[in-house]
Parts: sequence; structure tokens; C-alpha cells
Amino acid sequence: MTDISTLGEFGLIRHLTSDIQPGNPSTLYGVGDDCAVLHYPQKEVLITTDMLMEGVHFDLTYIDFYHLGYKAAQVNISDIFAMNGTPRQITVSIALSKRFKVEDMEEFYNGLKTACKEWKVDIVGGDTTSSYTGLAISITCIGEVDKEDIVYRNGAHDTDLICVSGDLGAAYMGLQLLEREKSVYYQQVDEARKKNDTRTLEQLKSFQPDFAGKEYLLQRQLRPEARGDIIARLREANVHPTAMMDISDGLSSELLHICRQSNCGCRVYEKSLPIDYQTAVMAEELNLNVTTCAMNGGEDYELLFTVPIGDHAKIEALEGVKLIGHITKPEFGTWLVARDGAEFELTAQGWNPLKQEES
Repeated sequence: MTDISTLGEFGLIRHLTSDIQPGNPSTLYGVGDDCAVLHYPQKEVLITTDMLMEGVHFDLTYIDFYHLGYKAAQVNISDIFAMNGTPRQITVSIALSKRFKVEDMEEFYNGLKTACKEWKVDIVGGDTTSSYTGLAISITCIGEVDKEDIVYRNGAHDTDLICVSGDLGAAYMGLQLLEREKSVYYQQVDEARKKNDTRTLEQLKSFQPDFAGKEYLLQRQLRPEARGDIIARLREANVHPTAMMDISDGLSSELLHICRQSNCGCRVYEKSLPIDYQTAVMAEELNLNVTTCAMNGGEDYELLFTVPIGDHAKIEALEGVKLIGHITKPEFGTWLVARDGAEFELTAQGWNPLKQEES
């Protein structure tokens, strides 16, 4: 393993980016100068930034550097698709401590490059610096869209249909699975240490978590996919959403964002929520309510969007899209309608990293 200090900041940047060649016409100049140079004739420019902190947004106990890089890129690219745009460039800034090696960053960049290649996105710059508290990652994604094609959160209207792509709750179930196996491992380590059982401690170095039959849940948590394919299908079907978001913090939270910013209410139907079989099985295994997981579990990175009621037939014909409810007037409130007809008011119970500080 190679200490990063042997390369230095600029040496590390050159090492990680020397093979990067811009592919988008809008990228006039990428990595290698004080600034990237971009050109967008007759386009609106979209910019989004996400920061990922070790111990808050990811745990290196169960995510490797390749998947961390892949996920970091995909979640930013997802924001561009959520505005009905096309991602074109990203910048990558990293703060890292001395415990990380050059090979760790190579794997991180391999994951980044894989995600960017998938969506034809150029890596055009960034920064590296030292950290005393672990690994911090900040990625900015830049995209383009025609002015008439931009979709905001505030465009939903009464009688619009509410749609989601893919299925819900699987990423959250994947996280619960990883946390469970991590807890099992450390519990066994603690017991062995208390007994001074060196033989068991040695055996635990090759500990294998129990993931059999739950591979899809792990994939959804560790390797999320931005839904550019759904954006393409909507365009092909000539469907223009009235409001749209990606589901990063949970369906309930995102629905409430759209309703507040569009000044409307909604009805969502439990029977219509798309839930994968593995998600349902895992929820039962952990004694969790699967509907609660689907409504409030984060990191699905599926698209939540509304369309005019006249597009009903088009939506019904679209693969990978499910109609889950409809928009109402604001005075009717925001509700989840259960299978038995009971109604429950939506609350934002999804991921909120600042919740403890605010309470």
C-alpha cells in the first residue's frame, strides 16, 4: 500500500485523473488548470452538490471504496435527472486522513469513472485536502436542459397523477441488513475479547455475513442507479411531468416537499406502492412494517413525479413506472390511504441528518 504523502496533493490528483479525457462538447477544458471551461449554447445549466461524511452518510465497515465512488457519483447524477436534465460534468473534492492509501483512492476513482461512463459524464476537476476526522466527499454535478423542459417541484396541480419509478424501501432494508450483520460481528468480537479467546478472534478475521437471498437489497443500498432510463422513456412517450424529485430522504418526505411547494394536497394508496419481494421478506424478518419502510426509507433514488390526468394511458403503458395516487386541492390535506380504507396523514419521517441538532 502506498502512502499518499509520497505523491502529495497535486501528485495524487495527476495519478487519479491522468487518464480522464472529456467526451461532452460542452466540456471545453477539464482537469489540469485553475478552472474547468464549459460552454452551453442555448441551454439552461443545472448545478447540484452533495457532501458525504464518513460516519454520517457511509460506513467503511461495509462499503468498499469502489462502491463508495460509484454511489457518490450516481446520487448526484440522480439530482440532474430529477430536474428532467442531462448530466454532463462532475467535480470531486475529497478530505482524507493519513489512514487512507493511494490504492484506496484509486478504487474510489474507479467507481466514480464507472458511474460517469455509464451516463457519459466528464470528471472536470475538484480538490483534495487533509482531514483529522475521517473521509469527507463533496461532488458537484453539472447538467443541461432546454428551458421549456425543466421540471421543478412546484408544478403539481389538482387531479394530477402521482407516479414513482422502480420499487421502494429496498435500500433501507439493505442498510438494516448491513447494520444487523455488523452488530453480530462486533458482538462476537466483544465476547471473544472478554474471554481472551484468541482462537475465536483469529477465526473472526474471516467472518462471513449472512446475505444469502438478499443480494438485491445490498445492491440497492451499495450500488444505487440514477434513473436516466425513466427520463428517456418519458420523453419517448411524450410525457412531461408537472413536478418531480428523486427519492433520497423517503417517499413521504419528498411528497410533502412537492405538496408544500405546489400548494396542493395528495392521496397515496398503500395497495399501489411498488415493493420488491425481498424487501417484504426482510421487513417481516426484522419485525418492521413494510409500508412504513417503503414510505420513509431513504436512498431509493427512484423518481417521484406528477403528470396530468390526461396522460393516464401513457403512464399505464410505461415499463418501470407505477401510478400510486393523485394530487388534490390543498384543503384536502396529504394522506396515505390504507388497504382497509383508513387514512393516515403523511409525516416526514425520512432521513434528516440535522434532526438531533434541531431538537
